[in-house]
Amino acid sequence: MNTSSGVEGISNILVIGAGTMGRQIAMSAALAGYSTTLQDISLDGLTAARTEHKSWADSRVAKGKLGQDDAGAALDALAYSTDLNTAASGADFVIEAATERLDIKTQIFEQLGVLTPAHAILATNSSTLGSSKVAEATGRPAQVCNMHFFNPALVMKCVEVVRHGATSDATVQAAMGLARRLGKEPVLINREIPGFIANRLMGAMQREALFLADEGIASIEDIDTTARTALGHPMGPFALMDMVGLDVIDFIAQATYEETGNAVDAPNERITALVAAGKIGRKSGTGFYGYTR
Repeated sequence: MNTSSGVEGISNILVIGAGTMGRQIAMSAALAGYSTTLQDISLDGLTAARTEHKSWADSRVAKGKLGQDDAGAALDALAYSTDLNTAASGADFVIEAATERLDIKTQIFEQLGVLTPAHAILATNSSTLGSSKVAEATGRPAQVCNMHFFNPALVMKCVEVVRHGATSDATVQAAMGLARRLGKEPVLINREIPGFIANRLMGAMQREALFLADEGIASIEDIDTTARTALGHPMGPFALMDMVGLDVIDFIAQATYEETGNAVDAPNERITALVAAGKIGRKSGTGFYGYTR
């Protein structure tokens, strides 16, 4: 592949990071017929990812939502590796889904600039860090962008493709095209801005919902009910925050506030306190609501 050939030239995809997002992005790529390598420094993480992929595929087949042959082909298209050197050597397109720390991402992208073929496009799945922060480290900033998937990546249709000042049109077109090949509906963000689109929209609603609750204007339950029954949202803002994870919500707010310095973007004290108490939503069994685990 060269960048002028766009999505048609993409055959081999490398996904870095075997966490929740990386696992699901890798399976999405394999289901779309791409030869896909999931790379992580943790062998245990890769073993868990392989087990999860097999279990997910078997479940889909059992429910009649995925053909046995298609499931087998997707699993066969997946490879797992702790060796970044080998995994990167044949990649046409890389999607980095590692820990949301700039130092770690910068190190990864510096390595990718050396290890991947000259034509390879390098994307970060980061929801908080613009790709401009790692682009120069690659030595090929024109071939770097954000490609932000949403959790769960196997289900959610939106992918935010974010260009930085030096991202080429060819890179944007390839990223948008690949997202469509994965069955997604990509949106293009022409200029980096903290929070991109989805998190900014979600943040605005969350801030207003928290204000209404903190001021005693309405209960959490009634605010959520209003969002569902008046605005047609599938769930209210408090239920949504619990589902995403209050730790994630707090992290996004901290990262955004650090970037902007705007008091409007400062983390919410109620959420910060809940996180400190270990009450982070569905995954902990309690957040704004209680859950049966």
